[in-house]
Amino acid sequence: MQSVLEEFLASGVLAFMLTFMRIGTAAMIMPGIGDSFVTSRVRLHIALMLSLVLTPVVMPYMPSPMPQLFALVAMIVTEMIIGLLIGTIARVFVVALDTAGMVVSAQSGLANAQVFNPTEATQGSIIGSLFTVTAAVLIFATNLHHLLIMGFVESYQLFPVGVIPDVGEMAELMTKAVAGSFNIGVKLASPFIVMTMLIYVGMGVLSRLMPQLQVFLVVLPLQILMAIVLLAFMFAVIMSAWLSHYQSALMFFFSGSG
Repeated sequence: MQSVLEEFLASGVLAFMLTFMRIGTAAMIMPGIGDSFVTSRVRLHIALMLSLVLTPVVMPYMPSPMPQLFALVAMIVTEMIIGLLIGTIARVFVVALDTAGMVVSAQSGLANAQVFNPTEATQGSIIGSLFTVTAAVLIFATNLHHLLIMGFVESYQLFPVGVIPDVGEMAELMTKAVAGSFNIGVKLASPFIVMTMLIYVGMGVLSRLMPQLQVFLVVLPLQILMAIVLLAFMFAVIMSAWLSHYQSALMFFFSGSG
């Protein structure tokens, strides 16, 4: 019995510690759970529970035998860095909605309208805040957080425990994530970009036909109204398209093909 207990303390507890450093760190900043409206205590409890549940699953990826003190400290720091990378990549693609919201606000004449964004704890555009808050709800409503948890486990194949990750590879992953996020944001806002372009073309023609008319003052209320109407029709399509892109991005980056 004593040998079993010693073996558990030597392997199980240290394995849980390593699991918590990666999965717990990623969970603390992942979308939904890691948003600012979730208190730090709740996030900590969720991270501990996830780590406790997933420790037996990721146990085959743990080094055996466990390293000595200095090597263990270096391994813990490495696992924390990998967890930050995973959580950041998962959050970067939510920022795509904030990017789309800022573009839509600018194209709608509402760029100066700022509200408090609870997901980021900062001031942001009205439409961007609407998008990001809705995204946090949809992640749980569509069980997309299960894919995030699966990504945590799959990350052990992409970044093995005890192996210092290549800085260049991590930088490449982040570059691809940021570029993909910006690309998605522009795609989601493209209907509003086209609408504004057509309005500005019409404004140019109208100003040539009626030079004495203050075209901007006349068209601005119409531009805002058309943007709100277009948003009402496109909101469900935008969120559905973002969910599809988000799921594909997570599967790409966490399946080892990134």
